[in-house]
Formats: sequence, C-alpha cells, structure tokens
Amino acid sequence: MSSKPYMLALMAVTAHAATVHAQVSNKTSPATLPEVIVTGNPLGSDLFEMASPASVVQGEELFRLRRSTLGDALDGLPGVAATGFGPNASRPVIRGLDGDRIRLLQNGTGMLDASSLSFDHAVSIDPLVIERAEVVRGPAALFYGGSAVGGVVNVIDNRIPQAAVYGVTGRVEGRFGGAEREKAGAVVFEAGNGSLALHADVYSRDTEDLKIKGFARSARQRAADPQPVEAEGTLPNSAAQSDGGAFGLSHTWANGYVGISRSGFNSVYGTVAEPTVSIDMQSSRWDFAGEMRELGSMIRALKFKVGKTDYEHTELDAGVPATRFSNKGHDVHLEATHGKLGPLQGAFGVQVTRFDFSALGAEAFVPSTSTNTRAAFFFEEWPLGPVKLTFGGRHERSEVSSEGGGVVPFGGTWPRFDQAQSRSFNGNSGALGAVWNFRPGLALAVNGAYTERAPTYYELFANGPHAATGVYEVGNTAFGKEKSKALDVTLRMKSGKHSGSIGVFQSRFDNFIALFDSGNTRGADGELSPPDAGDGTSLNTGEEILPEFAYRAVPARFRGIEGEGRFRVMERGGTMDLLINASYVRAEDQSSGLPLPRIAPLRYAIGVDYRQDRFGARIDATFVDGQDRVAIGELPTDGYTMLNAAVSYRLPAPGVRLEAFLRGVNLLNEEARNHVSFLKDIAPLGRRSAQLGVRGQF
Repeated sequence: MSSKPYMLALMAVTAHAATVHAQVSNKTSPATLPEVIVTGNPLGSDLFEMASPASVVQGEELFRLRRSTLGDALDGLPGVAATGFGPNASRPVIRGLDGDRIRLLQNGTGMLDASSLSFDHAVSIDPLVIERAEVVRGPAALFYGGSAVGGVVNVIDNRIPQAAVYGVTGRVEGRFGGAEREKAGAVVFEAGNGSLALHADVYSRDTEDLKIKGFARSARQRAADPQPVEAEGTLPNSAAQSDGGAFGLSHTWANGYVGISRSGFNSVYGTVAEPTVSIDMQSSRWDFAGEMRELGSMIRALKFKVGKTDYEHTELDAGVPATRFSNKGHDVHLEATHGKLGPLQGAFGVQVTRFDFSALGAEAFVPSTSTNTRAAFFFEEWPLGPVKLTFGGRHERSEVSSEGGGVVPFGGTWPRFDQAQSRSFNGNSGALGAVWNFRPGLALAVNGAYTERAPTYYELFANGPHAATGVYEVGNTAFGKEKSKALDVTLRMKSGKHSGSIGVFQSRFDNFIALFDSGNTRGADGELSPPDAGDGTSLNTGEEILPEFAYRAVPARFRGIEGEGRFRVMERGGTMDLLINASYVRAEDQSSGLPLPRIAPLRYAIGVDYRQDRFGARIDATFVDGQDRVAIGELPTDGYTMLNAAVSYRLPAPGVRLEAFLRGVNLLNEEARNHVSFLKDIAPLGRRSAQLGVRGQF
C-alpha cells in the first residue's frame, strides 16, 4: 500500500495540532498517575517490588531504542535477544526462548498475528507508535497462559486513553538515514476536555536494501557452499515499506474509563531468505477496554480488555501471489481486584481466546486450524513486615482443531495433511514468590513457577516445506502438554541516583517441544528420500530436496545469569551516568547433552550517558562473544563489538519541546552476525551508518 495518503494525513494533523495547541493553555491533567508496571502484577508494582524480574522502557530511552521491528528495539535489554530474520521481521527472544513461549501483547491483549508461526512473519505493530514497553523475564503464565512460559512483552500505545486529557497534547517524530536509508515519520495526537479523550496516530516508514560490511554470506557458508556470484555490500531483497494509523475515543472519570479504538497496519517487505519473495501484510484491529475503581470493600476494581484482530498476508513470488496466511480471532481478559481477605490482597479473572488460522497455497505447511482457550486465574499478595509473599494459580482449557486435507502440489492427488481431528488439553500453572527488603535500598527477590503449555497448531499438525527456514517441517499429533519448572533469584539495589540488579535463573522442561533434524530428506511434494538429480533437486518434480526437521519433545534445561546497573558518576556542570548490563544463557537437550539451537552467546555492555541543559550525549559498547556451542547442523558464529553513539540537542521553541539527534551505529564497521537468527550466515547486521532525527512534543 502506498504511504502517500498517510503522509498527507500526517502533515495535516501536524498543522492542525500546532494551531489548536496555540489556542489551548490548560493541556495537562491536574493529577499525575504513579509509574507502575502492570504486566506482571495486577495490583500495580514498581520494578523494585516485583517478584519476577522485569524491565520497562519509555520516554527518552524508548525514543533512543526505536528500530524498525519490535525485536530489534528491545534487543540488548537484560536477557532479551531478537530472532532477526533480516531487518524487517524480528520477535523478542527471552532467555533463549522464542515463538509461542513468549507472549506478545498490545495493551494487555494478544496481538494474534502470525509472527510466532514463522520467523519471516513480522510483528503487526510498528515501534514508532509505542509509548511504553514492559518486559517480564521468566514465566508469566498466571495471567497470560502457557504461551508466556518464557516471558511477556506488552507494548502500550495509549490508543484508548485511560486518564483524563485536558486540551491538546502529542508528539511528532521523523528519522532519516541508517544502513537501511530509512525515511520514517509519525504523529501522535491527543485531545480532551477532562471527560472525553481522543487519540489519533499515523505513521509511515520506507527503507531500502540494507548496506552491509563485506559479503552477505558468511565465510563459513561460502566455504561450505561456493557460489559463482556473491552479494556484497548490500543485502538483497531487504527493502520494506509500511504505514498505518489508529483512532481511539474514551470517556474518563475520577475512578475509571471506558473506550474503543480502531487501528490498521500495512507492510510490504522482502524476506531476504528468498531473493524473489516478498510479503504483503495487512492487519486491522478493534480494541475495547474499561476499568472501574473504588467500587467497595469486597470488589475494589473491575477491568476488561477485548482485542479483535483480522490479520492476513500474502507471500508474493516475483510479484505473483503464492501462499496466503490468515489469522482472525479475539482475546478477552476480565479481571477483578478484591479487598482485604485477612492479610491477603489480590485479583482474579478469566480469559477467553479464539483464533482461526488458514494457509492456502503451495507453501502451506500447516492446515487450517482453530484454537480455543478458556482460563481462570488468581493472584494474591501477603505482606509480612519486610517480606512480601506472592502466589497464584491458573487453570486453562485448550482445544486445537485441524480441518486436515490440503492437496500436495506438482500433480499430487493425496492429501498433504491427515484427516480432520481435534486435541484438547487441561493445563495448570502456579507460582510462588517473595521479595525481602532486608536493608534500605536492598532487596532479594525469589520466584518459582510451574507451567503447563498446550502444544500449538503447527507443533501438532505441520507437514510441508517451509521456505523461510529451508526445511520440510513435520509435526506430531501425539504430543502431550509441555511441562516446566522455573526458579529466579535476583538481588536488587536502589540508592538515590544509583540502581542495579543481578540474578540467576534456571528452567527445566520435562518435554521441551522443538524442531530437530531427523536425518531424512523430503521433496516438496512430501516424498521421503526422493532421488537426487545431481543438483539438489528431485528427479520426480524438479523441486529442491529439503532436509526433514521433525518436532520432538525432549528434556531440556535453560540456565543463566543477567544483570544491569545505572550509577551516577558526576553531577557538576551536568550529569553523567555509567550504564552496564550483561546476559548469559546456556541451554541443552538433557537426553543427549547437546546444545539447543540458536542460543544467544554471552553479551555484556558498558555505556556513558551525559546530560547538560539542552545537550545530551551517549556512547555504548556491546561485546558479543562468539558462539561455538552449537546444535547439529548449526554453524558457529564469530563474536563482535558493536559501538554506537548519539548526541542530541533541545532546540529553543516556544510551547514545544523540540529535540534533534544524530546517531552513529556500528562505528567500528564490524561484520556482525546474530547467532539467534536463522539467517545469520546469509544476512549480517548493517554496516557503519548515521541517522538523523527530530522529535517534537507539545
């Protein structure tokens, strides 16, 4: 879809907002809401009091971290990596876990796109419009189900305003440059009279093929598979164009709100793995939400959130539609906070999720399916002097149904998938945590969790060639529930301008479901061990012969350490903070002792952030070790050092906070490859580049 209508709307809204702003003097709410994290605690809690380790990114920090994908924007937070399927599709990876073990939420309800199915499917929200991102590391299944066994990422865009808005507020943002020669802009606009609140946003982003250092394919890949012509200096088929917007309206009062919003997201991007294939994606979404507080002594508050998504994308081969993916569904979350029951205070609720998935075309490696989930949960807090205990549980009923059928390509007449069938699972999860404030500014947090996760539709029913990963995937309809136990121990400190934490974690899975190389090969029509024509193609069909990867359930263990800190080192003529963080995870299949695939190596970073009046400067150095603990069929990855720097200046502008920045990325011009990515050996990160941007807040 062309970005011109959105850019014209952006210019019109900007001009109108500036005019209205000049006419309105009282533009802020008289009350300021406290800063709380709500993703991991329905009662509200700051990070210091959370039993589960968590991070919040907002304000200037989020402005600095914005990238073209959600995964890349959060990559580098403690314990967080990114799938990195080229510059256009990337999901967060938390402590080595990805896919349907990481729950992606938009304002507290599921995104319901197709990004967990395949690494080349983009997340259906652009970081340009995000106001806040909350990341809970480790199991958060109590509130969001077994698919949150690895963690939760909740992005908040305020498209349904929850607090009173007085007058007109908003922001305008533009970015230009970078290794992908990005041209991006966004306008976020809010207006209200203290009772009615309006939100509108619009954005557009265009990128060209990514500039890279050296060859697209790694030296190891080139040695293993020499090619007569090698892409160099530019990553082919990595350009993208996306745009979208939203409109929201809410009624707010002293003790609550109720509202509705409508949003759309459009993107056309190259998939990198296949030089002639691009994805044309559209996602539209309705959201309804509300909350009522101070209801009484027994039920103190009620809140509801409903998200309804209609998602579709078409994979185009040389511009010709090939395979179409569709996902339509809703996610309903109802929650009540109760008053004191003796020493206990807590919340309980229900969640209902349904989505219908279909894939039509030659590369439809999963059948049309329906997934229905119904759950009930509770959470309680028990203060005991300097110790706060937390505990909770969840029961979840999941039904996964396949329509079966699907004719194989190349003249086949037999069905690709088995006959229609349905599987049902009853999952139970529980957690027990404690936060001990043993000294002022020092706390020890311990959290243990047991989680049961129902297998997904693709783990159960997959049977076909998956071009994005270059393998033939085979599911297993006999899978039972995936069961895991996890333990976190974190030491936190907070003293004036200093803060930090260090923690260790371990997760054990009785039956970790993952893709493993079976040692077999398949033709695109499903034929086992087809005869080779001598060039890697089948004599029968002429199509590429693919390695067969089958989903298996194995005992697995994930363990690691992570930490972060921010320390004020100077307050004379300006302020200077020292920033540090580090993450390490080790994961293995305990049945064989072999490493699990695509596990991020040790990473540690140090930075300096300087602020003086209107001027700011920051420099960060991230050191990523090489990864030689690799799974069978996986190549090692070399380490690298990523040096980034940025300077900003707040321009004098009456009534508007206007800030310009210049950012340099990969200043050492390293050939950097993300070991977590399926494409690490054919798609490196961008070369040395600079980006210019401006942000205005009114």
